[in-house]
Amino acid sequence: MTTFPTLRTDRLLLRQFQLSDATDVQHLAGVKEVAAGTFLPHPYTDGIAEQWITSQQEDSEAGTLVNFAIVLLANDTLIGSIGLAIVAEHQHARMGYWLGVPYWNQGYATDAVQAVLAYGFDQRQLHRIYAPHFLNNPASGRVLQKVGMTYEGRMREHYRRFGEYVDVELYGMLEQDFRRRADLGVQPIRLMT
Repeated sequence: MTTFPTLRTDRLLLRQFQLSDATDVQHLAGVKEVAAGTFLPHPYTDGIAEQWITSQQEDSEAGTLVNFAIVLLANDTLIGSIGLAIVAEHQHARMGYWLGVPYWNQGYATDAVQAVLAYGFDQRQLHRIYAPHFLNNPASGRVLQKVGMTYEGRMREHYRRFGEYVDVELYGMLEQDFRRRADLGVQPIRLMT
């Protein structure tokens, strides 16, 4: 069994989910505003969080998924999730993340995305990381722009969400782009040992 990584920024701890997180996950992810901008189910009924947390272990051990609980360092409060779905054959990963509504617009998503980019390129030796977001969630697009990801296009009416087709915006970053930014000192991320 591989040791699950733990990452840290100045304000956040990114760690493995535990079953004890299930109540907080259901409370935060169960809000319709969070679900509307993500792929999360809605309503988020009893038992879904426990099932989701448990299912991650097998994919993590297979090396195809790493999904972090985003926790505030100051008070150990769970505020969201961020992860990479990894395709080792192509050395790329799809990044996805969400935060509970009380934690929006405070820079936490930007911090978490920077940490996971550093992990993906430095620890997993990925060549490319990409991140889709729904067009109706422009805050996610701003996060991806802030960390230096490149806008790659729009997939029109790509998903059905709450009975309507939604467009998906796509951003990506290559390892060489990440290195260039790191050389400029743009991503001061510390990995915990």
